[in-house]
Amino acid sequence: MRSLLARSGLAGEVDSAGTMAYHVGEPPDRRSQAAAAARGYDLSDLRGRVVSEADLDRFDHVWVMDRGHLNRLRARFGDRPNLRLFLEATAPEGVRAREVPDPYGGDAAGFERVLDLIEAGCRAAVARWSAPSAADADGDGVA
Repeated sequence: MRSLLARSGLAGEVDSAGTMAYHVGEPPDRRSQAAAAARGYDLSDLRGRVVSEADLDRFDHVWVMDRGHLNRLRARFGDRPNLRLFLEATAPEGVRAREVPDPYGGDAAGFERVLDLIEAGCRAAVARWSAPSAADADGDGVA
């Protein structure tokens, strides 16, 4: 998401956090880092942390990968309008999945599939944010 925002000229803060404290302080899984590196993404600076209420207050979009995560955060913080399933929120064209699977117990192909889904969702979100709004009919950035 960071690289897509930068290339599109959009500004935004992007962060990552988990719903459980399994890997707090640890870098991403080596298979995740390898799959990301093969596509030009450097995840080495990321460290595990748990979503906080401050995240829900600070970010316009808090996207979770699956319904289990969504339900867990709703149980902790209530139903917030900015808390949504990633693939439902971004609605990438041609993607039929509604959840991003957890690849942790699988092989490298699972991590590739997760990256495919995340890239598709991120591209769809950035395209939507980059498009002139319906209120801005002439595309000059002024509604």
